[in-house]
Amino acid sequence: MINIAVLGYGTVGSGVVEVIDSNNASINRKSGNDIRIKYVLDLRDFPGDRVEKILVHDFDIILNDPEVKIVVEVMGGVEPAYTFVKKSLLAGKSVCTSNKELVATHGPELIRIARQNNINFLFEASVGGAIPVIRPINSSLTADPILEIKGILNGTTNYILTQMDVEGWEFDKALSTAQELGYAERNPEADIEGYDACRKIAILSSLAFGSNVKFEDIYTEGISKITATDIRYAKKMGYAIKLLASSSVENGRYFAMVAPFMVRSSHPLYSVSGVYNAIFVRGDQIGDVMFYGSGAGKLPTACAVVADVVDAAKHIDKHIYTFWSEEDLHLTGIGDSTRSFFVRVSGNRAEREDEITKQFGEVKFIELDGVSDEFGFVTKPLAEKTFEEHLKNIPNVIGRIRMEEKLNAGC
Repeated sequence: MINIAVLGYGTVGSGVVEVIDSNNASINRKSGNDIRIKYVLDLRDFPGDRVEKILVHDFDIILNDPEVKIVVEVMGGVEPAYTFVKKSLLAGKSVCTSNKELVATHGPELIRIARQNNINFLFEASVGGAIPVIRPINSSLTADPILEIKGILNGTTNYILTQMDVEGWEFDKALSTAQELGYAERNPEADIEGYDACRKIAILSSLAFGSNVKFEDIYTEGISKITATDIRYAKKMGYAIKLLASSSVENGRYFAMVAPFMVRSSHPLYSVSGVYNAIFVRGDQIGDVMFYGSGAGKLPTACAVVADVVDAAKHIDKHIYTFWSEEDLHLTGIGDSTRSFFVRVSGNRAEREDEITKQFGEVKFIELDGVSDEFGFVTKPLAEKTFEEHLKNIPNVIGRIRMEEKLNAGC
């Protein structure tokens, strides 16, 4: 028998308990052990709940119990999660977590402590919910250098942008609907400003490239400035707007960013809608590999956590090697990356064409039916810093969005 403790009985924590209870026979068979939840830690009480008799409020009860071999951390946030996880690892208990903030901030240190104690720190559920992507990067794809990762890593923003596209809603209405349906938090800043996706791409990039990618170093731009008019321009051109997280290595230089992009209809990410996520990994020899599925939700995320529990149970007293150095990776600024841009400006196109072509050369102009006081244009591929230098000379700019033309276009 292997006893586990669950830290946090919120959405994911209750899902972990539900999954283990519902699929107990299958889980035990696949792990080769009888997995039993001995404790659930939470500050709250849950009278009448299944966990009432195993609920504790003091973490030290779990820490000091030698029968607890695996700790599941689903509290969220950095503290007290970091303190509890570190103490658990130092006490010889493996840890499984869905906490992307914890992993992105302290991942390499916690992996090192786990390795030194011949136990495991597993975090499949921290990226992509139910989508298995971390384990393949850490095992199945290790024979080939990874050159690029690109994808939709946040279900909340993808739902919002999908509703703006399909229903023609403005951003605020799409966000409030997402909140009503439980897809967005009451404070949605982490999602809509791209911080959640930033931490996830930092984790994936660190695993792919082997050195620590600090999320603070990643250029991050959210979707809060995207409007229904932007969506109309995109649709007219045969594009959809997606929040993309990406990283790549080109000629020894590493790039990473999170930002809204216009994605062409022929691109595989174009049709990824609603709360779904999709992640492309491009290897030097294998080419493109795609991972797709539900990127969030109580039970999908819980299933990923429990899969780590099964893995930890199968490797009691045996460390599963994870290649993530504590040495920080230097990221090249996005100013040197190249792409096309869509730009909206106010005014009459005929009166402004000359000043625009003087700055950007040949461009493609786009006008919307029924809109006479503005227009858009698409530039040829330019380095970000070159684009920004020329854009400063264009007055009355309403907004700009990057263009993603093909999967392996780089970051």
